[in-house]
Amino acid sequence: MSTVTVPAVGDTAERSFGPLTVTDIVRYAGASGDFNPLHHDEEAARAAGFAGIFSIGMFQAALVGTLATDWLGAESIRRITTRFKEQVWPGDTLTVAGTVSAVSPAYGGIAVEVELTCTRDTGGVAIAGSAEFLLPAA
Repeated sequence: MSTVTVPAVGDTAERSFGPLTVTDIVRYAGASGDFNPLHHDEEAARAAGFAGIFSIGMFQAALVGTLATDWLGAESIRRITTRFKEQVWPGDTLTVAGTVSAVSPAYGGIAVEVELTCTRDTGGVAIAGSAEFLLPAA
């Protein structure tokens, strides 16, 4: 188990990705097995009423989850939730961020609650969520 410093309420972590390319979106589709044509076929996306292809929501959720587990340890995560709020398009630059909202003693360690977001460079929030970690007591 890696050593993780227990954060304080208000501590933050942040990482940027992008600008996203069609190739990024298609690579995620291949890795996830999600071959919905809305995510790789311009004609299909336009026929469905969209401006063009857009990113798979789980791609952004994966970026949020990666930030959280890189920050506080994959072995310590107990719960993660995400809510899809806004589509992400090729050319978007994303900022994923986490803010510690609570730290408290818990059976087996220290519980840490984190609020998570994935924000587009337009200011729109693509993903909102939270995670709970159980860190070892010092």
